[in-house]
Amino acid sequence: MINLTQTSPDKLNKTMLLVVTMASHFFNPFMGAAVNVALKKIGEDFSMSAVGLSWITMSYLLASAIFLVPWGKLGDTWGRTKMFLLGNIFFSVTTLLCGFATSAAMLITLRFLQGIASAMMVSTIMALIITAFPPNQRGRVIGLNVSSVYIGSALAPAIGGFLTDSLTWRSIFFINAGTSILISLFIIWKFRQEWSEPVKEKFDYKGSVIYMAAITMLMYGFSRLPDPDAIALTITGLAGLAVFTRVEIKSGAPVLNIRLFTHNRVFALSNLSALINYSATFAISFMLSLYLQYVKGMEAREAGSVLMAQPIMMAIVASFSGRLSDRKNPRMLAAIGMGTSATGLFILSFVGADTSLVYIISGLIILGSGFGMFSSPNTNVVMSSVDKKVYGTASATLATMRTTGMMTSMAIASLTIHLLLGNAQINVHTLPPFITSTRIVFAIFTVLCSFGVYTSLVKASSDKT
Repeated sequence: MINLTQTSPDKLNKTMLLVVTMASHFFNPFMGAAVNVALKKIGEDFSMSAVGLSWITMSYLLASAIFLVPWGKLGDTWGRTKMFLLGNIFFSVTTLLCGFATSAAMLITLRFLQGIASAMMVSTIMALIITAFPPNQRGRVIGLNVSSVYIGSALAPAIGGFLTDSLTWRSIFFINAGTSILISLFIIWKFRQEWSEPVKEKFDYKGSVIYMAAITMLMYGFSRLPDPDAIALTITGLAGLAVFTRVEIKSGAPVLNIRLFTHNRVFALSNLSALINYSATFAISFMLSLYLQYVKGMEAREAGSVLMAQPIMMAIVASFSGRLSDRKNPRMLAAIGMGTSATGLFILSFVGADTSLVYIISGLIILGSGFGMFSSPNTNVVMSSVDKKVYGTASATLATMRTTGMMTSMAIASLTIHLLLGNAQINVHTLPPFITSTRIVFAIFTVLCSFGVYTSLVKASSDKT
């Protein structure tokens, strides 16, 4: 038996912190992956087109991309534990309301609010555990947290499909709301103080407003291309980011320290790699979920079982790659992972109406292995390259790269579908152009991931340790 009296409170608190962050990391992606499997049923209930269905996912990602950086900075100055708790409470409320949505517009709006709440949690999680654990344990705890993300992603398609077929898609939201409430109560019970002193400085409201406006216009505009209004929004968003960069360089307390990118080459390239990796992989579950259900005629639970192959491999590989990154060159590990992901995407770019499930699952296994090999080492590189006083900002920046990559991935998928199908619903008449759009999307992702191998190798060649 374990004698708790011989275990220090600090060690117990660290263990509890690891448990609660892993739980949050589990249920957050679980939500998104489960919803992807339920999209067909949601579309039937609300008579939505394929492009409309993409916005159930993109509204959530857009909100996260907008708010991650401001929340990360606010967590540094206000308190990361407080931000984490408030995010869980807000997430539980918005998730519950999603289950009661009565229209497509209402569900998309609530998903946007849910994304804001998610950003409050995600922007602080890595900063919390990096602060609590010593440098020689960072790879291990990051690997465990990343694995919990992938385990949630792995179980979500099957469980989400079962809930959708047996109950309704609304049950996915109700169950996730309940788990978020439990996590919030656990935080209140176990964590009554901050792991580190908040940084005492003014919050950059001007920079935050410019950043949020620019990201909104850029990501929304990009997702609606090639419409003329969308082109104008995209260009305006890019100009807004240029203005934001100039404002932040001159600011004494910037919401995003641009010097982290200009003076820290490792930080900049590692974040670029994360952006590329997620841009090339996130929309895969969205595209294949629709492909398996519309082209292969599967039920939601059957499609979910097939999609499990990728996140299961991600979870398995991410766990040991995190520990390996404490001993081996994490940049080289990330490059190997990116190359493996490119191989899996290349395989999936040839899917057609008669493609076997064995072929699809094989591609997903290779892709999942590569993603798992990339993510934990790359996160370790980013967080180890900055001072502890900006952990929150660094964590939020990396999370922003991931979320912006996810949004970009969905925008590429949505744009491709829009160009080939327009606003038509997926049916027997539109299956050929939908299959073509699936192939094009995977081909684009293959090219992106191949470029990501280059950025990772540049980092590796510059490493002297």
